[in-house]
Amino acid sequence: MKVLFDTSVLVAAHLPTHPHYRDASAWLACALRGGCELVVWAHSLAEVYAVLTRLPATPPITPAAAWQFLENNVLSCAAVVALTREHYRELVQQTAQSGLAGGMVYDAIISKAAEVAGTDHLLTFNVSHFQRVWQAGAARVASPQTLVPPGP
Repeated sequence: MKVLFDTSVLVAAHLPTHPHYRDASAWLACALRGGCELVVWAHSLAEVYAVLTRLPATPPITPAAAWQFLENNVLSCAAVVALTREHYRELVQQTAQSGLAGGMVYDAIISKAAEVAGTDHLLTFNVSHFQRVWQAGAARVASPQTLVPPGP
């Protein structure tokens, strides 16, 4: 099973105090043991780093700790998808034609990355946002709370 994790899943998988930690970390563990293929959009790496290093956590997550999480738990097992100029042209055009505004374009970008990578699922804790921008792939959008990772 090939799955793209959005930023919300990656952040939750790192924080034991996060309300979605159990579900997110189960999926990350699946990827780390090779039970599923993890895909991330290239920019999500920067987003996760930015979120982790600015959280009001006690103790704060240092830049080095955020990098270590990404290196050891994401980059060690993930395929990283970058989009082309043409992909961006298509997705911004589709977003405009759908009448979607503002930050919805970022969900459209991640949806496009999932489409380009040929994923079975896009995992997010914001299912309705992604289903709205990726109507053709709406059935592939799932929450780690409702989709169970494959067993060992």
